[in-house]
Amino acid sequence: MENPKVAVVLSTYQGEKYVKQQIDSILNQTYPNIEIYVRDDGSKDNTVEILKQYEKENKIKLFPQENVGFIKSFFTALSFCEDADYYAFCDQDDEWFENKIERAVNALKEKDPNKPLLYFADYDYYDENMNFVAHSKSHPKGPSFRNAIVDCITLGINTVINKKARDIMVKSPIQKSCGHDWTAYMICSSMGEVIYDKVPTLKYRRTGKNVSPGGKGFFAFQIWRIKKFFINDYFSNVKEELIEFEDLFGKQLKPEDKKVLNLFTNRKYSFVKAMKKVFYPKMFRQKLSDEIMLRVIFLIGKL
Repeated sequence: MENPKVAVVLSTYQGEKYVKQQIDSILNQTYPNIEIYVRDDGSKDNTVEILKQYEKENKIKLFPQENVGFIKSFFTALSFCEDADYYAFCDQDDEWFENKIERAVNALKEKDPNKPLLYFADYDYYDENMNFVAHSKSHPKGPSFRNAIVDCITLGINTVINKKARDIMVKSPIQKSCGHDWTAYMICSSMGEVIYDKVPTLKYRRTGKNVSPGGKGFFAFQIWRIKKFFINDYFSNVKEELIEFEDLFGKQLKPEDKKVLNLFTNRKYSFVKAMKKVFYPKMFRQKLSDEIMLRVIFLIGKL
């Protein structure tokens, strides 16, 4: 197909301040064959009223529903999308560069559509008023299933998947996902292919209320890490996600991927598996400093 169809999947919640700018940036894409699906997750502000104006002009398909949280909301929105060739995740408060979808489609068209495919690109950090702050740091090790087990470098804001990946996500009884983007990354890195584009394709607005920690200063980021990884019970959810992934897809994994995943799917602490993870010969994370912290987490049995 010359211009495969792309469904943009957006979940909104209390997004009245920025959602118009985001949608306008999607409508201004150079790529011609796009449909926008928006599920509102129970907003109490004027988000739905703003979206209804776009719906009246047939620019979006709107689904106002009750609050279920952003993970379930994205999975539900993905199931609402009619047949498309590709599906682009989208947050409510960023702005896309005009060629974002065009670059994604051009990369994905070159790959086998019978495999689950995921494209993701770099991005630029902007402040609340859309003043440039910094470029995102690239991922020197690149995507891999080993990395996907412990990290999600393919943020939803910059992810586009193909129909095969979407169908797996929608049709599988996934209940323990820690993020729609993370689940897509694990599926495609283990059973298909992940394409990494180092060219920035969007303006990632940091409002101070973002779910993800990207763009925080060094010390603020380390404090966030300590609270999340060592004080909060963050990794118990990750363990459940990995156990479920093994149950659902373990038989479809390559032997090496199956072997490394199995190191993470025991509910009780195993000293033997902990040592295997601590001394695993390949890196899981992108940077050495992150890898050292991760090995400490393995050692104390957090993951």
